[in-house]
Amino acid sequence: RITEVIIVDDGSDDSSIKIIQPYLKLFPRFRLIKNAHQGKAFAISTGIKSALNDIVIFTDMDLATPIEEVEKLIEQADLNYDIVIGSRKSKRDGAPFQRKILSFGAVVVRSLLFKFKGISDTQCGFKLYNKNLALNIINHSQLLKKDRHTSGPSVTAAFDLEFLFLAFKFGYKVKEVPVHWQHMESRRVNFFKDMIETLEDIIKIKIYDIQGKY
Repeated sequence: RITEVIIVDDGSDDSSIKIIQPYLKLFPRFRLIKNAHQGKAFAISTGIKSALNDIVIFTDMDLATPIEEVEKLIEQADLNYDIVIGSRKSKRDGAPFQRKILSFGAVVVRSLLFKFKGISDTQCGFKLYNKNLALNIINHSQLLKKDRHTSGPSVTAAFDLEFLFLAFKFGYKVKEVPVHWQHMESRRVNFFKDMIETLEDIIKIKIYDIQGKY
């Protein structure tokens, strides 16, 4: 059921591309897209825009959620849901206590500003999108402006929030399903930096909405 695998390289400066290239020859359905470094959100949008199928599934490269869990997302898409997001409803095995506390704080702030009915986890890196509807959301995004500059590791975590905010605003059908998830530590992620950036972007989303930019 999977017709292609798109790997988006976000301007990596390590050996990622060298590791991936041999697999491109072994698996014709694999495609590599090289981006200038703009952060995770831009990498996701690049993958969505480049996809050939009507349904696009996004997963983090570390496979914190086993790829076999993709069937749970597809089952809901078959029930005519436009967007299906994985939920880490387990104990989030392996995540440092400090990270859990900061994540909880972000959830509290998010809950005060946004009401996503039936959604408890907006940040899990395991999602399914109807491509055409996802493109409409990307076109309306205020956080994915071309003049946004990024230096160092960046996940633009509020992109997930803006994406869901617009999905509900446009009346799309959104479903959350629990998936297995195991924390994968990465030195490439600055959690404190990302938290500050996310809080700033959450406030921006609210302001943009009040200003009628959506």
